[in-house]
Amino acid sequence: MNKCPVCTQISLQKFYQNKQRIFLQCSTCKLISVPTENHLSSVDEKVQYDKHQNNPEDLDYRKFLSRVFDPLLKQISQNSLGLDFGCGSGPTISHMANEHGIKVYNYDLYYFNQPELLERQYDFITMTEVIEHIANPRLLFTKLDNLLKQGGLLAIMTKRVMNIQAFSSWHYKNDPTHICFYSLETFEWIALKLGWRLEVIDKDVIFFHKDNH
Repeated sequence: MNKCPVCTQISLQKFYQNKQRIFLQCSTCKLISVPTENHLSSVDEKVQYDKHQNNPEDLDYRKFLSRVFDPLLKQISQNSLGLDFGCGSGPTISHMANEHGIKVYNYDLYYFNQPELLERQYDFITMTEVIEHIANPRLLFTKLDNLLKQGGLLAIMTKRVMNIQAFSSWHYKNDPTHICFYSLETFEWIALKLGWRLEVIDKDVIFFHKDNH
């Protein structure tokens, strides 16, 4: 029986189905997820990622990332230390940060797998177009909470679920590596569970704040 990857509840109901996959929605946290039997193997997943041609010299890609980076820059200091989690084969946020004198380390399971980077703490962490690929987000969010210093900030970019009508024609659901889909309600549930403060930046970007208590 499939459990919700975020809250582990088993109260999942069919949200949508097409010829390729079924999409289940949790009645507790509202996450929409793909059953594990429809997940790609790690080998097939990397084949998909290898098709991406992102690089820090691509002005269009930098403009895309600026939707996260520009508002982030307004909330961090120059001596902040950051981590770009799931940076991909062409890390770019670290380059953008370096241009402002800010140090950001790159971590990616497939391309920059340096586990030692997950043994320290950071003032901020970025995850751009990453969280929708994660099979066990509950475990990851707990890890990210440990990686963030008190007062730290987690910046996430992912397209958000709106409603069933929009979902049915949504290109985002057709990527075979996209297995979890978040709505604002899901992010609100996560914030409440972890004691984080949620800040909605725009339609695809949210910040979680691990405020000092």
